[in-house]
Amino acid sequence: MSATILSWSLLMAQILLGMAMAIACFRMIRGPRAQDRILSLDALYVNAMLFLLVLGMRTGSTLYFEAALVISILGFVSTLALAKFLMRGEIIE
Repeated sequence: MSATILSWSLLMAQILLGMAMAIACFRMIRGPRAQDRILSLDALYVNAMLFLLVLGMRTGSTLYFEAALVISILGFVSTLALAKFLMRGEIIE
């Protein structure tokens, strides 16, 4: 019984994370300002990372956990670079 509950809850988590990713993509395309687009990109990479973590729990493969770690590092660096570009107009001083 608990295995079926876990399986269904992981499936629901994947469905809800997929919907959150779709909403973040919509906001990234439609965002009125650049700050909104950067924030939606940040939400998109966090949701993608969580989606991979849930997929890794569902399949039992460690490859998804490593991919989630790479996505989180690259997303954090890209968010910092874009925020610095919006503040100063240049990334490298």
